[in-house]
Amino acid sequence: MRFSERVVDLVHSPIGAAHALVGLRTNSRDLLDLSQAAPSFPAADVVIERIAEAAHEPDVGRYPPQPGLPTLRTAFANDLSHGYGADISADSVLITAGCNQAFCIAASALTSPGDEALLVSPFYFNHDMWLRLEGIHVRHLEPGPDLIPDPEHAEHLLTDKTRLITLVSPGNPTGVTIPKDVIHRFADLARRHNIALIVDETYRSFRDQQSGTHQLFENDDWTDHVISLHSFSKDFAIPGYRCGAVVGGSGIITQSLKILDCVAISAPRIGQEAALAGLLHAQEWRLEQVARVRELEDRFLTVMANKPGGFEVVASGAYFGWVRQPSSDLTTAEVVRRLVLEHDVLVIPGTAFTPDDEAMLRMSFANLSPAEINELKLRLAEFA
Repeated sequence: MRFSERVVDLVHSPIGAAHALVGLRTNSRDLLDLSQAAPSFPAADVVIERIAEAAHEPDVGRYPPQPGLPTLRTAFANDLSHGYGADISADSVLITAGCNQAFCIAASALTSPGDEALLVSPFYFNHDMWLRLEGIHVRHLEPGPDLIPDPEHAEHLLTDKTRLITLVSPGNPTGVTIPKDVIHRFADLARRHNIALIVDETYRSFRDQQSGTHQLFENDDWTDHVISLHSFSKDFAIPGYRCGAVVGGSGIITQSLKILDCVAISAPRIGQEAALAGLLHAQEWRLEQVARVRELEDRFLTVMANKPGGFEVVASGAYFGWVRQPSSDLTTAEVVRRLVLEHDVLVIPGTAFTPDDEAMLRMSFANLSPAEINELKLRLAEFA
């Protein structure tokens, strides 16, 4: 049989590729896993209890309303309205099976094969993968040394085929929060050129507080050019229950629903019940986890301050450290392989997030305990 060239030519998931190395290990000590950016701790008790309770309800295995449970859409609209100081309607919320799916259906609703899209480098690899699968030409917007993208630079990359610009804030893989004034300038750019600005806010609870919360939702016409994407996985530690959201105007909701009907019909009801329980009853727990992750970042930055093994933190935030590897003789893929097989440290190569090998690594420090972060310093020092 014949396969799509776009699929055959696509890279495999870097998460899977990294984990494949784990099976080659011969060392007996525990692995320090800094690969996947998913909560390694259980959900709040109230969320777990609601999941168990819902599993016994007769309608939990049935299709929920396609746009999402009305109670969840309302609760999330209220949560966003409170967080952004805006008035967001439940009609602006479409519940999806995770934030990855939110991006895929929104991007597909906005583009046709041969169109162009801008991603800020370093980019989230699944965004790049999906656009290429759809036959979209991806242009990469290189940021400045502070890893903040420049709207004026972006404008020079726009063509009559450009359909969308995507920002991820806080960034995956860098952890960098884009300042709100920069996000506002990108929104203005999208408005002037009649294209869409997608803002992936998966890690919004973990943003750099000094950068402030954007105020896009306060503009009367925000639904004409802005789409905001969200995940409940990180806030409530339910990544396996696949629950995210598209937030936008009636146009993007209507068109995205057509695609959702073909790929999932609707997000699983059990995941929606878990997210709703989190929104209604686990807000204090949510804040506690945010504070705990920030403490882990502080510890991570402390142990990395003297560049153990030559590894240097370039940026950090949310769940991530964006780290320069020290070897000029090895490719980043080879450094990752050595870290796994010789030093029992699993990270993701930066080549998953950049067009070229820039000698960078993504370290998800939020996966570790404080003691494990201390151990990380010792193992990286072995590399030298």
